[in-house]
Amino acid sequence: MSWLSVIIAGLITYFTRFSMITFVNGKMLNKKVRLVLSYVPSTVFPAIIFPAVFFNDYGNLVDASDPKIFGILAAIIIGYFSKNIIATIISGLIVYWIFIF
Repeated sequence: MSWLSVIIAGLITYFTRFSMITFVNGKMLNKKVRLVLSYVPSTVFPAIIFPAVFFNDYGNLVDASDPKIFGILAAIIIGYFSKNIIATIISGLIVYWIFIF
């Protein structure tokens, strides 16, 4: 029964997202709506990443000496100056790995 629930939930999620991509024409939206929607990825990404960086498994704030903090600081600095997403990801991972090992 639980697998059936998971499959049904997955299909519902897929078809609701697929319908928005398929049936909503980008030309139907005015410039202001398109401008607001262009900011969605840059606002959703920090909402996903920041809790993973700043909170531990128990929901408490991590220490300032946590390697994740140094990795995200390096990624922010490199991302700001380079404007390159690959360089940002790689630099954050390298700094994180250096502080872990």
